[in-house]
Amino acid sequence: MISEFHERLIDRHFAAYISGIDGKRDELFTLLLSMASSAPGSGHVCLDLEDIADRKINADGKVIQLPDLDTVRKILLSHPSIAVPGEFRPLVLDSGNRLYLYRYWRYEHDLACAILAKGANGIFHGKQEIPSEALDRLFADSFNGEENRQKTAAVTALTRPFCVITGGPGTGKTSTVVRVLALLLEQKKGMNLRIAMAAPTGKAAARLKASVNAMRSDLDCPESVKDAIPGSVVTLHRLLGGRSGKGAFRHGIINPLPFDMVIVDEASMIALPLMNALFSALQPEARLLLLGDRDQLASVEAGAVLGDICSAGEADPDSSLGRSVVVLEKNYRFSKESGIGELSQAVNAGRGREAMNLLESTESSALFWQEISTRRELTKLLGERVISRYSSYFESTSPADALERFERFRILAALRDGPFGVIGLNFEIERMLRRSNLLSSSEVDYRCRPLLVTANDYTLQLFNGDTGILFPDVSHGGALRAFFYSSDGGIRSIAPVRLPRHETAFAMTVHKSQGSEFERVVLVLPNIDSEILSRELLYTAITRAKKGVEIWGGRQIFGSAVKRKIKRCSGLADALLHADDEQ
Repeated sequence: MISEFHERLIDRHFAAYISGIDGKRDELFTLLLSMASSAPGSGHVCLDLEDIADRKINADGKVIQLPDLDTVRKILLSHPSIAVPGEFRPLVLDSGNRLYLYRYWRYEHDLACAILAKGANGIFHGKQEIPSEALDRLFADSFNGEENRQKTAAVTALTRPFCVITGGPGTGKTSTVVRVLALLLEQKKGMNLRIAMAAPTGKAAARLKASVNAMRSDLDCPESVKDAIPGSVVTLHRLLGGRSGKGAFRHGIINPLPFDMVIVDEASMIALPLMNALFSALQPEARLLLLGDRDQLASVEAGAVLGDICSAGEADPDSSLGRSVVVLEKNYRFSKESGIGELSQAVNAGRGREAMNLLESTESSALFWQEISTRRELTKLLGERVISRYSSYFESTSPADALERFERFRILAALRDGPFGVIGLNFEIERMLRRSNLLSSSEVDYRCRPLLVTANDYTLQLFNGDTGILFPDVSHGGALRAFFYSSDGGIRSIAPVRLPRHETAFAMTVHKSQGSEFERVVLVLPNIDSEILSRELLYTAITRAKKGVEIWGGRQIFGSAVKRKIKRCSGLADALLHADDEQ
C-alpha cells in the first residue's frame, strides 16, 4: 500500500535547511524531516513512525520505500539534529517512536508535567468538607435508580484542584458548573474567591454567559450567593492577555493569572499550544475546571488535548488524573422522540446502519435524509430550502433581531472548496437570494450579509470562528456596520473596513460551527469520499442542532464517514500515564 504525502513549500525548505546543517543530504532523511514538519499543519503533534515504517510513500509523484522501524530510528538518530527527550536539538525522537519538532515536544512535555502536578497538588488535603445538606439542596433533581453524575462531578470539582467534566450536548455540564459555583461560594471564605470563566471563541463565551445568567435565578441558595456568581465570560485569548502581532501572552509563569479558580468551556476546541499556555499561566494553588465534549472534533490546530486527557484518565481510573475526570451521560435536552440524541449516539458508536435507519425513519420529524450525488441535485435542493429558511432573516428590523434569526438555521459542510464546500455553497446561496429579490444589492457588502471571521484580531477582540452580520446602524446615519455578540452578552458594532479577514457565512464548515447551536441544521456531504469525513465530524454537525437535522449526501459516503475515526498523533496520553518513563 502506498501512502500519499503532499509536501508544502515550508516543509521542503525546513527539511533542506536541517539536512544542510547536518551535512548529510540523504533522500530518506529529508523526507522524514519534511513529514515531521508537515504533521502539526495536519493536526498532529508529531509524526508516528510506526504508521509509516515499511511503507511506500508517494511524495508528490516520487515513490520512496521506507525501511523497517528499527532502521528508521537508526537513520534518524545518526544525525546530529535529532535528539532524544531531554536534549535540545531541532527534532526529538522519543521511545514511543514519535518524531517531534522540538517546539511541539516541549509543549507536550510541559503540559503533561503541569497536568500531573495540578492533579497531584495537595492543596485540598483529604476530603474537603462539603455539607450534604447543600449538595442535596442544589442537586435535588436526582433521578430514581441512577447515580447522579452531576453531583459526582460537583464533588470532584470542589475537592480536586483539576477537574474535567465531559459529556455531549444536553448532559448538564453548564448546569453542574453553576451549582458548583454556588457550593463553592457558600463555603467559608468562598465569597473572597477570585473566579474567571472563559471559552475559546467569542460566541462560545457569550453562550456560556447567557446560560449561567439564566440558571442562577433558579438556584436554591441565598440571593447573596446568586449575586456573587461571576457574570462575565471572556475568550481564552483575552483571559491570557493575547497581544496583537506577538506570539506570547501577557500572563504566564512569570506573570500568572490573578484567579483562584478558572473555568473553561468548549475545551475540545483548545489546541496543544494554547492549553499549555493556559496551564503555564495558572498559579500553583489555583483550581482549573475544563468543560467539553471529548467526542467532538478536536481543534483545527495541533493536538486533541481534551480527548488525550480523558483517554489517560479512563485508562487508569484509580490514578489522580482518573479521579479528576467525570463523564456525564444522561441527556436532558434530546428526548427519545426527537431522534437527534439517538442519531448522535449511533454515529458516535460507529453504528452506520442504525444511523441511516434513524435518518430514513418517519417516526421523528427532527431527522431528514436526502440522497444526492450531483451538483444539479444539490442546486435544486438548495433552491427549495434557502428561500424558505432565510426569508424571515431578511425581514429583520434590527441588528439584534437579525443575529437572533440567523442563529435559527445554518448550512454546514465538510469541505471548504468545490461545489459541495462552503465557498461554492455560499456563492450559490447568494445567487439564489438575488434571483428571489431577498438580496437586492450586487455589492460584496449588503444588508444582512452574515460574516465569519477567519483571523484573530486582539485589538478588536475578534477571533477565528466568530460570526456576525452586516446591518444598517442608525447611530451612524444608516451606514452598514458589522455587528457581533460580545462575550458579556451584549452586541457591539465595528466599521466593516476595520474587520480582520472574513468571509460570507450562510454556509460554514463543521469545524467552524463548534461552540455554536442552531435550531435547525443542514449538513451537506461531498459526492466523493474524503479522509476529512469522519464520525467525529458527523457527530459534531448533528449535535449543533436543537430541533432538527437534515443530511444531504450518498449512503456510501455517509457509511464510510461513520466507520472512519480520526487519529491525532500525540504522545500526551502516554506521557500522562507513564510520567516517569521519560523526562
